[in-house]
Amino acid sequence: MPKGCSEVRHHHKHSEQFFYVLSGVATIEVNGVMHKLTEQQGVHVPAGIAHQLSNQHQADLDFVVTSTPPSHGDRFQTTIEST
Repeated sequence: MPKGCSEVRHHHKHSEQFFYVLSGVATIEVNGVMHKLTEQQGVHVPAGIAHQLSNQHQADLDFVVTSTPPSHGDRFQTTIEST
């Protein structure tokens, strides 16, 4: 993922995911909590939890995401609700 890029904030109704950083720095918001992941760090996102991965750093971000069950067709855009 090039610097300055991000995915749309979303959730999966059925799929849980694990994001693992190979190189670079990932910023991932999970249910309103920001996580900064560096090389060889990962985070689990349970099904139903909103999240958004981004690269807010200078170097490209290389990562692996594993979904179970597969997340194809199970992605729903989510907005942050204000209270």
